[in-house]
Amino acid sequence: MRSARKRFIHRGAALLAVAIMLVIADVAGKSVPAALLMATMQASLRTVAGEDAPLEVLVPRLNRYACAHSLDGRRFTTAVLGQYQPGTGTLTYVNAGHNAPVLRRANGTLEELNKGGLPLGIESNAPYEIGLTSLHPGDVLIFFTDGCIEAFNAAGDEFGSLRWLAAIRALPSGTAQESLHYLMRQVDEFVGATRQADDITCMIFRCK
Repeated sequence: MRSARKRFIHRGAALLAVAIMLVIADVAGKSVPAALLMATMQASLRTVAGEDAPLEVLVPRLNRYACAHSLDGRRFTTAVLGQYQPGTGTLTYVNAGHNAPVLRRANGTLEELNKGGLPLGIESNAPYEIGLTSLHPGDVLIFFTDGCIEAFNAAGDEFGSLRWLAAIRALPSGTAQESLHYLMRQVDEFVGATRQADDITCMIFRCK
């Protein structure tokens, strides 16, 4: 959903017995129709997730729901959905046409979570590939919307993927909240006082 707001989310992973659901999503379009679709998508997700459904069941169900409300594909939703198992460090995920989250390993190397398929709401029978990775102490997982890399300054220059990845590589050690503030500060210093046309949303998941 397009707006000029910033939404900052941080989360540190503790050793819990239950799986942790991680989701970021962005509805194409603006104004009330997009907001309503996002609200109903959230309600549908809560219902399905409450059934402890695996991603191979959850994502197709969400996609069929999105297709029924997408106005022939004009109101599609990009999303990344992940299920993290703290006991094993395993993360399964599906990237439905969203900006690929970046996994920064403790040694500084970067990996992109790009396995999945089409945005939700495009094709009711679309296949989705399940991605699988493992998180280890010191790893940081960064979810973000396109507003982060498309943020622009007074000259009209975009922050861009190269600057975003460089900022992630330079992340100092610390908490998820400190990592989030560091990344958002890089974007803020670049754009200055220039009013943005899109959401800038970032979610940090740091494995302790």
